[in-house]
Amino acid sequence: MGKIAKSDKRVKKEAYWERLQHVVSEYRNVCFIEVDNVSSKQICLIRAKLRAIGAYMIMGKNTLMKASLNAAQQENETKDSNIEIILTQLKGNINLILTNGDLGEVKEVLDSEVRPSPAKPGMIAPADVTVPAGPTGLDPKQTSFFQNLQIQTKIVKAQIEIINPKQVVFVGEKVDGTQALLLDKLKIYPFSYKMHITKIIQDGNLFDAKVLELDNDTILAKFKKAAKTQAQLSLGAGFPTTASVPHSLLNAFKNMVAVCAATDFGFPQADKYLAAAKNAPAAGAAVAGASKEAAAPVEEKKEEPEDVDMGGLFGAEEEDY
Repeated sequence: MGKIAKSDKRVKKEAYWERLQHVVSEYRNVCFIEVDNVSSKQICLIRAKLRAIGAYMIMGKNTLMKASLNAAQQENETKDSNIEIILTQLKGNINLILTNGDLGEVKEVLDSEVRPSPAKPGMIAPADVTVPAGPTGLDPKQTSFFQNLQIQTKIVKAQIEIINPKQVVFVGEKVDGTQALLLDKLKIYPFSYKMHITKIIQDGNLFDAKVLELDNDTILAKFKKAAKTQAQLSLGAGFPTTASVPHSLLNAFKNMVAVCAATDFGFPQADKYLAAAKNAPAAGAAVAGASKEAAAPVEEKKEEPEDVDMGGLFGAEEEDY
């Protein structure tokens, strides 16, 4: 009997099977992404940008991806830690972006492709929505929408105008039909569709996607704080570590200078500090004296009152009594 020709569907499935195993073994950093409500045009643009930075996106059904990765684990003599982690994260509409480069660049690509979205009835709001104050362009016959949502309005030049801003949608709550219709009439599209990173794998470890939002300054500040805490614990426990050794050496030098100050013993480094300490009081006294002189109030000379000749004001010359 001749061989039975494989269907196109079967051929594509086998090619996907091998491609998934290849990219997972070739790339060591992985982003797990949600692609809910993302358009095919967005996906095509993202794929092109990812290829430019050496990253690869692969999408498919969880059952097929799990079967392919499990087969790869069984074929290998040693277990791949990345594959084991990936298998635990393939839940729901989750897909993969793999790279050997910077995961921050992958996030920048995903954030660059955003599509505005209107509020739809029944959806869970991903963010708060506030209707701004000002003219709406709607005629007075449509005030019922604003009244149902308790939005204060007035009629100005034959159109509805909102008096004060009003929050109409709250994050995590379901959007109802009235809210969705009002936002649509006001041409407010408050939400956006984009690929969201949920988790990442870097160097064989699983992290939350929030670590990609940390910049260099934040990381450096956290490192300094951790090093300071470690030094304090080491000094308090009397257990030397890399963080505490500089402080221990500085404290030892201070003690040696104190001994030199109390005895006739000396060494060049301590002599410099002691000489500076001896000159400090004289310099300080001179500065203090100068400041006192500057601060001393200047007494103004009081002029002696002069005798004023009244010029015979009372019509008689001066008489002796």
